[in-house]
Amino acid sequence: GGGGGRPPGPDASLEPYVQTRIFKIIVIGDSNVGKTCLTFRFCGGTFPDKTEATIGVDFREKTVEIEGERIKVQVWDTAGQERFRKSMVEHYYRNVHAVVFVYDVTKMTSFTNLKMWIEECNGHAVPPLVPRVLVGNKCDLKDLIQVPSSMALKFADAHNMLLFETSAKDPKESQNVDAIFMCLACRLKAQRSLLCRDLEGRPGQARRLDPTHDATGKNSCPC
Repeated sequence: GGGGGRPPGPDASLEPYVQTRIFKIIVIGDSNVGKTCLTFRFCGGTFPDKTEATIGVDFREKTVEIEGERIKVQVWDTAGQERFRKSMVEHYYRNVHAVVFVYDVTKMTSFTNLKMWIEECNGHAVPPLVPRVLVGNKCDLKDLIQVPSSMALKFADAHNMLLFETSAKDPKESQNVDAIFMCLACRLKAQRSLLCRDLEGRPGQARRLDPTHDATGKNSCPC
């Protein structure tokens, strides 16, 4: 029978299989700014078997590798029906790891409404340590731009966010879309490594650190 019944050796706990970590990233902004296009572009247009459309939310997943560790990035996107937002908003913000605020560079109202979205995010007690980025979408429509980069940069600085300008519909810009989510995943991995290190040695904390991965390894971060 191929030795299948052999009991595990003393080193079984050190086998390379490690539970894939999941980082939940939520995408927030006005309707029609291209939130769904962004998540599609990053996740390759694939849907998980079960989407949570019943609560007005879709999420898509992509597994990425950072410094040799496989990480599942789960991108949550409101399912277009804004009337559902009230009923599912608690669920949306729960246990979130990072937030992407999106506006349309050709629509000034979508930019001014960001204040409201940030207030909603803070109102749901999203901790300050949770990384946030600002994304100006549809930058391929150069003749229609209403929100200059300088204004967006000033806003991003004031709210301690990185700014990305991108076009989710333009295939040439897809690297930029990848960079948004990869940058967040790198930052989250570094944060989590530090968090685990802080918790090491406390009673009741069953966390094992891989000593070969250091949280300061910034080289693989695309941002």
